[in-house]
This record gives sequence, C-alpha cells and structure tokens, in this order.
Amino acid sequence: MTTPRKRVVLLGATGSIGENTLRVIAAHPDKLELVAIAARGNWQKLAAIAKEFRVPHVGLFDDAALAAARAAAAFPAGTQFHAGLAGLTDLARLPGADTVLVAVVGTTGLEPALAALAAGKNLALASKEILVLAGKFVMAAARASGAQLLPVDSEHNAVFQCLQGHATADIARITLTASGGAFRDWSPGRLAHVTPADATKHPNWSMGPKITVDSATLANKGLELIEAQQLFGLRADQCHAVIHPQSIVHALVGFTDGSTLAQLCPPSMTFPIQHALLHPARAPGVETPLDFTKLLSLEFRPVDESRFPMMRLAREVMQADGTAPAIYNAANEVAVAAFLDGRLPFLAIPQVVEQTLQRLDSFEPADLAAVLALDAEARRVATSRLSSLSV
Repeated sequence: MTTPRKRVVLLGATGSIGENTLRVIAAHPDKLELVAIAARGNWQKLAAIAKEFRVPHVGLFDDAALAAARAAAAFPAGTQFHAGLAGLTDLARLPGADTVLVAVVGTTGLEPALAALAAGKNLALASKEILVLAGKFVMAAARASGAQLLPVDSEHNAVFQCLQGHATADIARITLTASGGAFRDWSPGRLAHVTPADATKHPNWSMGPKITVDSATLANKGLELIEAQQLFGLRADQCHAVIHPQSIVHALVGFTDGSTLAQLCPPSMTFPIQHALLHPARAPGVETPLDFTKLLSLEFRPVDESRFPMMRLAREVMQADGTAPAIYNAANEVAVAAFLDGRLPFLAIPQVVEQTLQRLDSFEPADLAAVLALDAEARRVATSRLSSLSV
C-alpha cells in the first residue's frame, strides 16, 4: 500500500532554510509535496519555485512585491496569491496541508505558527525567535490542539532525536554545541576591529547574515538555550553549551543514570529539515553521511563567558524568565542590524543588550498583546542606546 505524500507549506521559501527544504523535497517527490510557499518580497525567486514544484498557493508579505508579481505574470496560470501577514496566516491553516515549516526571519512567523497549531497542523519550526518571544503561548497552543511541534534547528532537532523513548523526568542535562563562529580563535585586540564582512564568514555553516553574526557573538547559542528550555520543559540549570569547532555533534543529552546520548551528522541543514518533514520515517539523505572509517577528530571546549558575554546574558534571562528572553532577543536584533549597517562596533552588541535588559523589568505576560508591546518597547530602548555606543 502506497503511503500518501505529506503536503508541506513553506513559509520563508527564499532564505537559506527554504533553499535546503526545497532540496529535501526535490529528493523525495514520492514522500513530500509542496502545496504553498511564501516570502517577504523576492517574488522572482518564488515564481521559479512555483514553476519547478507546481505550487498552487503563493504568499508575499510585502504589498509592493505582490503587485509586481501580479503585473509580471511570472507565476503559473491559476496561482492563488495570499497577501501580507493575513495571507501567511491563511497559508498556515491551509486545508489539506499536513506540515507547516516556519522559516521566516524575526517575529513575523509568530501568528502563522499559532494558526498552524490551532488548525492541527504539524509545525516544523526553524524561527527560534518565536519560542524565545512567546514560548509559553506556543507550547500551550500545541498542547491544546494535539499538534506536533518538530524542531528544525540542528541542535534542537538533535535533542529531539536523542529524547525519543525517554521521559523528561529522566533528563539530567542537555548540552548544545556551538562552533564558536568566525572569531573563536581571534585575540581580544583583533575583535575591536571586526567588520561586517568578517562577521558574515562562518567557518562551517552557510547561513544568512544576521544568524552568522549571532554565531560569532554566541547570541545564537544563547537564543537556542532559551528555546530549548521552552521546547523541552527544562530548568535553566539543565541547559548548557560547549564549543565544538567541527559542528558534527549537534547536541548531547545526559540522563539521570549517568548515560549520555549524542546526535552526529555533517553540518548541513538538510539533515534536521528532512528529519522534521519525514518524522517518524527515515529515508536516504540529501548529503553524504559521516564516514567513520576515515580519520575524524572531535574537540570540545568550555564556553568562556568573559569572551562571549551574550552567553552570560542568556543564562541570566533564562533564570529571570518572564519577558526577559523577549527583551534579549529584541535588543540583539537592533544591535546586530546596526552592526551590519556599519553604525555599531562588534564588541558593542552585548553592551546594547545588557543596557536594554537593565532598563526594562521582566514580568510574566498575561497574553500575546503584552509580549508584543514589550518587544516594541525593548526595540525602542535598544535603539536609544545606539548613539552612545556608535562607531
């Protein structure tokens, strides 16, 4: 008996996660069907994807891009267009879809993610800001609908795989690995002269500019620890990180009996994406797997939080909980954007975040409106700090 193909909605189709998702879907046409795609404004790339995968539903967040796409008549005949945030939300609850992969940058994916869960869709989540900003509400939505939340970040997907068949009560600790980013071996003196071009050259992964900068400051790992705490229902003191330059071991889970399980694969996002989309089934991967008959070295180092203050700040906000993680995320986004624009020194990024955390009190939000209002206020405060720390 032939198993029906899983029908996939891909929000964020033109970014690096989207590109790798398309590779996975193309490799398994008998198992996966792409039924909807969306992006912020790159309608030309969306048109090419729609033609290649015969996608009937297309969403564009930017109104001007949607108008241009309609005028160009570049999409297949009969394409149904969906506009703005409402359009992305409609795609997330598209009748007949099985899995919604949310890979849009920032907090734009929050409403579509909640809509997918409310509609009973499996949610493959690649946008870590969603759980950092509103993990309490996202996890509650998943429990209420019975929908499955499948992590796509390589580290969280690794933890997810290691936990299969094990109870949360049996977990002693989880350890996420960090490559250390572009500057893991730079002297403190060199860090004072880092440029955006330097910071967007990752040694192992191919990612967008913002996440690559976050990897260099270890803010990315801080956000992932916050996300893991929410995703797996852990205490802050159970969540740890180590430097692992090879990016082959993606996470380790230590159990109460002293045993540790680890998940290993090459540093390609096709592995966690395929696992999330095909779960619980397995199939041959897109990339060549590890070959343990060849020389392989695995190195682990403790994180020096004096060198990576974003990790210290992440640990503090995990302990504070409430809206502290949302403040951390918002301030970091503002600071990284200013750095990439050449308006803020690299070493000032954690200063902006710490000063914003000091200015705003954390509280337990009653609803999403309170979280979003706090997010906006944190961005305003972080922006106000830029002038005193600018280049």
